[in-house]
Amino acid sequence: MPRFSRCLCLLLLALAPLSALAWGQLGHRVVGELAEHQLSPAAHAEVGRLLAGEPEPTLAGVSYWADELRDTDSDLARQSRRWHYLNFPRGDCNYVPPRDCPDGQCVVAAINRYFLVLSDRRRSDTERTEALKFLVHFVADVHQPLHAGFGDDRGGNDYQLNFEGKGINLHSLWDARILGQGHREAGEYAQALSRLAPLAFDPTRHSDRPAVEWAQESCRIVSTPDFYPPKGRLDARYLQRNQATAERRLRQAGARLAAMINYALDPKR
Repeated sequence: MPRFSRCLCLLLLALAPLSALAWGQLGHRVVGELAEHQLSPAAHAEVGRLLAGEPEPTLAGVSYWADELRDTDSDLARQSRRWHYLNFPRGDCNYVPPRDCPDGQCVVAAINRYFLVLSDRRRSDTERTEALKFLVHFVADVHQPLHAGFGDDRGGNDYQLNFEGKGINLHSLWDARILGQGHREAGEYAQALSRLAPLAFDPTRHSDRPAVEWAQESCRIVSTPDFYPPKGRLDARYLQRNQATAERRLRQAGARLAAMINYALDPKR
């Protein structure tokens, strides 16, 4: 690629909407940790085989790979940018594919595509490994409420706040600050979440379109009356009030990711 074109691609990526980031590295690793501990023995073994060539061959270790593409593979990063999220029109959380996911360019379609690739043993290991890495990331993404938020403010990216004397948008607040209050590393955080009371029954468990329902759940969270704080200076109580919601979404993502991988990789389940 000519030097000028390459620089232009990198510039465009730098200017891309921040909605391509979710939960930060901490949240993604927590989801990977939670999922890994819920894999069946057969699925765990196949995950280990597929990830054997990775620097950190675990679900947590590859959980942030899809965001790191911006630094390692600008072409794939640009191609996959719209796969991290979808935008609903404000006030309507019903998924309408032509409107919300044109040409399959959204997180719901990406989850479905890569689940099918991972499940297909006729595919090469290279294809299935990439599918697994994308799947780990996108299942976490769709559980970040603002990754299935409203298009009119780009999933909270255009909703500006002031927190601790610094400007921050609502999307970045959920990515970087909601989970960061305990200053724990991912393994410890995942263990702490695992010790909580079991999650309620998952109504999406036997759905024939689970990724759609996960996105609609996120949209409904964003639609609650107090999700958007008043513009201006943000009170720390907003973070405290919403941390339980964020942690529930991490736990749901971990359990659902594990169920999806088990279904794809363990033929006896």
